[in-house]
Amino acid sequence: MDIASGAAALPPLDKPSRPSRITPAELEALKLRDNSTNWSYLAFNWLVIVTTLAVALWAEQAIVAGGYSGWTLVPVALAAIIVMGASQHQLGGAIHEGTHYQLFANRTLNEAASDWLAGFPIYTSTHHYRLHHLPHHQFVNDRERDPIFAQADESGHWLDFPLTHVELVKGLVRLLWIPNLVRYTIARARYSALGLGNNPYGNPDKTGHPTVQALGILFAIGLPAILIGMLLAKLNAAVVMGVFFAIWAAAAVFYALIPEDWFPQGRVQPVLSHRVGAISRISFMAVVYGTLTAIDLGGYGKAWMYYGLYWIVPLFTTFPVFMILREWLQHGNADRGRYTNTRVFLTGPLFRYAVMPWGMDYHLPHHLMASVPHYRLKELHALMQRDPEYAAKAVVVEGLYGAANPTTGRPTTFGALLVEHAPKVREAVHVDDAVLERADVADAATIARLSQLSRRAEDGPQ
Repeated sequence: MDIASGAAALPPLDKPSRPSRITPAELEALKLRDNSTNWSYLAFNWLVIVTTLAVALWAEQAIVAGGYSGWTLVPVALAAIIVMGASQHQLGGAIHEGTHYQLFANRTLNEAASDWLAGFPIYTSTHHYRLHHLPHHQFVNDRERDPIFAQADESGHWLDFPLTHVELVKGLVRLLWIPNLVRYTIARARYSALGLGNNPYGNPDKTGHPTVQALGILFAIGLPAILIGMLLAKLNAAVVMGVFFAIWAAAAVFYALIPEDWFPQGRVQPVLSHRVGAISRISFMAVVYGTLTAIDLGGYGKAWMYYGLYWIVPLFTTFPVFMILREWLQHGNADRGRYTNTRVFLTGPLFRYAVMPWGMDYHLPHHLMASVPHYRLKELHALMQRDPEYAAKAVVVEGLYGAANPTTGRPTTFGALLVEHAPKVREAVHVDDAVLERADVADAATIARLSQLSRRAEDGPQ
C-alpha cells in the first residue's frame, strides 16, 4: 500500500492476518492476476447484451410483419428488459473486479477496461465506485461506516433483519414497486457515479467545485434531451451534429483547463487522474450519443427509442432489482464477525448470472481475501476448509427458498434471511484493513482513526 500522504500507517491487521492453514505460496498463487483471463468474461457479457438486443429487434420485426397485435410485443420487451438488467448487473461485477485492481494486472489497463467496458455504460466510474466499495469491505456491516447502510438510509431499500416469512414476502413485493427502484438508482448514482453521500473514504474538506459535477450531470442527461429535441424538430443533420460536437468540445476543454483542486478528492487516489477520468467519461457518452443520433439521422432505425427501452429502462428497473437482492442476500441477517459477515451461495447458473455475477456467490471468501480474483474464489473456499473455525462458522446456503437441507442443515438462499437463521452468538468485530493493500492511500491517518473506532464498535446483527 502506498501511503501517499506520508501519514501514520494503518493499525495492525486482525490476527491471523491471512486465512489460517493456507501457506504463503498458496495464497500468492491465488492472488495472481493477468492481462488476459477476464477478456473472455467481458466478451461473454457483451455477447449476451448484443444477442438480446438483436433477438428483441428481430422478434419485433417478425411480429409486425406477421400482422399480430401490438400487445404481442410486450412479453418480448419484458423478457429483453429482464435479461438486459441482469447483464448490466454483470457489468457491475466487472467494475467490482476493477475496483479491487484485479480485472487486469496492469493498473492502467485495469482502470481503462473497467471504465469503458463496464462502468461508463451503466453511468458509473471505477474510481467513484472504489470510494464506495472499499470502505464496505473495511467496515463491513458497520452501520455508521459501511456505505451500503448510508445508501440504504437514502433509498429506503434495506429490510429490518431478521425477517419472518410474511415480512420477506412483503419485502419482495415492495422491491418490484418502480418508484422505489428509481429512488434506489438515484441514491446509487450519488455514491457510485458521483462519489457523494456519507462515505468514510470521501474527503469533506476537499469536495471540489460544484460546477464539475453539475456539468457531468447536465452532459449525461441534458445532451440527450437536446439531441432528441433537434431530431424531433427535423433540423438539418449538419446542424444537429455541429451542435453535438460543439457541446462535447466545450465540456472537454472545461475539464482540461480547470484547476486540479476543482475535482472532488477522496482518501484513496485515482489510478488515472481526475481530469483524465472526467474527460474519458464524457467522451464515452459522446461516442454513444453521437452514434445513436447518426443512426437516427441516417434513417437506419429508431436508435434513441431502442436505447431508452432496452438500456435506460432496465437501468432503472430490473438492474436495481438484482442489485438490491444481492445486497440483501449477501449481508442481510449477518453480523460483523470475520467468518459470519456474509455467506457462500450454491445456486443455479441463471440465478448466479442475474444476482451473483463474477464470483459473488463465493462472497465470504471474497471478504476474507479481497485480493483473490473472482475465478479463484471457489478454490479459496475449498482451501479454507482446512481451518476448523471457518468450517464451523461459515454459512453455506443452497437452493433458493424453502426449508433447510435436512442432511446438511444448510439454509436456502432466501431462508438465510429469516428469524430462525439469525446469528445466535455475537462474534468479535472484524475490520478488514487488508483491503487497502493495492490502493494508493491519500489520507492514511484518518482511515486508521476510523478503523480503530470501528473495532471498538459493538454493533449487533444487522
